[in-house]
Amino acid sequence: MIVYGRNPVREALRGPRAVIRIWATKNTLREPWLTQAGIPVIPVQAEEIACRAQADAHQGVCAEVEPYRYADAADLYAGAQHDGGRPDPLIVALDQVQDPQNLGSICRTAECAGAVGLVIPERRAAEVTAAVCKASAGAVEHLPIARVRNLADFLADAKSADMWCYGADRNGPIGYGSVDWSGPVVLVLGSEGRGLRPRVSAACDALVALPVRGMIDSLSVSAAAAVLIYAAAGSHDR
Repeated sequence: MIVYGRNPVREALRGPRAVIRIWATKNTLREPWLTQAGIPVIPVQAEEIACRAQADAHQGVCAEVEPYRYADAADLYAGAQHDGGRPDPLIVALDQVQDPQNLGSICRTAECAGAVGLVIPERRAAEVTAAVCKASAGAVEHLPIARVRNLADFLADAKSADMWCYGADRNGPIGYGSVDWSGPVVLVLGSEGRGLRPRVSAACDALVALPVRGMIDSLSVSAAAAVLIYAAAGSHDR
């Protein structure tokens, strides 16, 4: 797998995946974190990096890394029950979010906010690719991400493990500011345009809404995720 961009490559070097080799332009070779990594660095022209990355937004560096290793979903809520350092953990679940940019952005927010992991379906959903690594600024290297066959079944298992499941729905009866986010929480967000599927929505303990006061009738899923993730994480900090 090829990852590209300065933050994704730097975080890959800091994360658990093996980095095999790096290609960098002459200017990028001046970065101390790159020269001190102990990984073979091959100086090349920007055009070769763009070819390897299949993208122009490479910032002069790309790396060959081992394939992304997904977490086991059960480990996320099992760890949530026994995480003595964080009594009120947060898991983010995405229902068929298909845009790699949205997935990467949400991963970045979830990792920065201290979520213990993120869950995505195996089908009809974006997976961790080079584009997602870039959009996450390398956050996927540190955030456990699990893929599940059936998201509604995962939510049922999480509830059996004493987690509360809150779904984001623009028509939800509860404003996000009125939710008691304390305790182990799974925050569920739906796909671009369609929102939560009926079975996933029904599997949630409650549906929460963000107020929309302008002419546009909804937020993007990544923007809604940022607000709700920090609302939940802020409660856990208190």
